[in-house]
Amino acid sequence: MTSAPFPIPMHPPVILAPMSGITDLPFRQMVARFGAGMVVSEMISSGEMVTARPSRRAASRARAEITRGVSTSVQIAGRETGAMAEAARIAQGQGAPMIDINMGCPAKKVVGGLSGSALMRDLDLALSLIDAVVGAVQVPVSLKMRLGWDIDCLNAPDLARRAQSAGVRLITVHGRTRSQFYTGTADWRAIRSVVEAVTIPVIANGDIIDANSARKALEQSGAAGVMVGRGAQGKPWALAEISSAIFGEPKPVIPKENELAHMVGEHYEGILSFYGKEIGVRVARKHLGWYIDAANGAKDLRSLLMREKDPAQVFAALPEALTDQSEVA
Repeated sequence: MTSAPFPIPMHPPVILAPMSGITDLPFRQMVARFGAGMVVSEMISSGEMVTARPSRRAASRARAEITRGVSTSVQIAGRETGAMAEAARIAQGQGAPMIDINMGCPAKKVVGGLSGSALMRDLDLALSLIDAVVGAVQVPVSLKMRLGWDIDCLNAPDLARRAQSAGVRLITVHGRTRSQFYTGTADWRAIRSVVEAVTIPVIANGDIIDANSARKALEQSGAAGVMVGRGAQGKPWALAEISSAIFGEPKPVIPKENELAHMVGEHYEGILSFYGKEIGVRVARKHLGWYIDAANGAKDLRSLLMREKDPAQVFAALPEALTDQSEVA
């Protein structure tokens, strides 16, 4: 089959995966700075976005804020057609150029609510949600799924065909079943059955962390592009490195030492601005840890920064914390 063109500008086809609590606006902006074909918001509950109490509704809509200057998709999840349709309309109204439907999240609290990958056990319900979202908005709609619920329910090709008929324009497949969660290794070869089932572009996801794994995933799956999640943690330039190695894009300039400390400081400031100081200090800790780990930085300072509540102390410690300890030795 010949794949259709991407529904929104996406060059190169290297996408930042939606990750709950991680791919917020400050992180998407940082990844976009280095280069990404598209970035996806963290998963947003359609119910919270539409009907929750004001504080939670506001927080949900904040997670749907758009990264200016880069193709962005807002991902929504749920099991009620009305809420899904309204959440899609809200995201579109906030400027989202694409809406992504989550049918791949394996988390127990999501699956327990019959959302995420639980929908792969009920394709009729899944299609009703797709129909509702596609019918509610004028922007393109994409779908993220897994290979199936378990080894006895590998129905991703069937869902993909039905989703394409309903108007979905792009599909991402994580190469595991729901029952696998994130254990074992992603089966990129199994994604090929989805690629062969549809004519719209298919994106391969799962265990793609660098250019080598991205190249293998593309070769084994036949997919049109790749989606990168944890490979970008502490390395927001990871997508740009893949784009350079595989698609001939300019090689990113990876910051070191003082430049790295300055960049991380900017990200830290962005987090505090987005969440406010009290929440932002806590949210930022995981990112600081990933940056220090990726830089082979000072482990003792890492431990201190995981507890530090004073932003001024964090800024002061960043240059030393991010110094490569192998070079110091």
